Amino acid sequence: MVHMAVDLGGLTMRNPVTVASGTFAAGREYGDFVDVASLGAVTTKGVSLHGWEGNATPRIAETPSGMLNSIGLQNPGVEHLKAVDIPWLVEQGAKIIVNVSGHSLGEYVAVIEALEDAPVDAYEINISCPNVDAGGMTIGCHTESVESVVSACRNATNRPMIVKLTPNVTDITEIARAAEASGADALSLINTVLGMAIDAKTRKPLLARVVGGLSGPAVKPIALRMVWECFHAVRIPLLGMGGIVSGEDAIEFLLAGATAVAVGTANFMNPQATIEVIDGMVRYCEEHGVDDVNELIGALKC
Repeated sequence: MVHMAVDLGGLTMRNPVTVASGTFAAGREYGDFVDVASLGAVTTKGVSLHGWEGNATPRIAETPSGMLNSIGLQNPGVEHLKAVDIPWLVEQGAKIIVNVSGHSLGEYVAVIEALEDAPVDAYEINISCPNVDAGGMTIGCHTESVESVVSACRNATNRPMIVKLTPNVTDITEIARAAEASGADALSLINTVLGMAIDAKTRKPLLARVVGGLSGPAVKPIALRMVWECFHAVRIPLLGMGGIVSGEDAIEFLLAGATAVAVGTANFMNPQATIEVIDGMVRYCEEHGVDDVNELIGALKC
């Protein structure tokens, strides 16, 4: 049998597969299709201190080989997550990564403080949120704000902390190094790529907010490139994501330098996508004589 367990910055996963935040809710909706305990971990939808209503509709649009979304991180707040979703995940026996969101440094810290007494295995800090204290600029686009938020979160917890990077920057390695230096145990990348879609008949945008985040197979080449760049820029492990729909896709991310992967948009098309990705990774290893999936991390031949 192939050894599939990996260590993602102190988070031990039975296999390298989790889900991309926002594509799997907190797992309950997929419970009829997937044994969530069989995943390496379940990454929850982004949670804020208080509930967020999200953006106006329409906020999803299909595009060639992908989709645009402008959900606005709608969620009922951290107390609901603690009271309803985390107990269910614990009952199922799943490893839990909570995606933490905030509009200010204080809000990120407050969410983590609220979760410290809950049975959470790791945090994923989503630094793609707009910082209302700094005029709405995206936190993850500037090294100074990245350092501030990651350092503050690091001081609030000893649990494994994964920092999720936005691809909408000039040099992602600069942001990756800032997150590593500020206390990140691992990095996840990439978040969605900014894009838009237009209805030529009505001459109107397909999204109410005009611009949204592009995900799906269309972004996979971008994601692979950024994972490869960060693998050579930092020493902490990487959680790769962006367009993964098969086991071979996931293997490509490992070869580029990822320790683990997240399946995202594919969950909307196929509720069993995560299981098929895991099975596909095992088949690849068996067919290529790989006894331990960790042998593939960063094994790209250039």
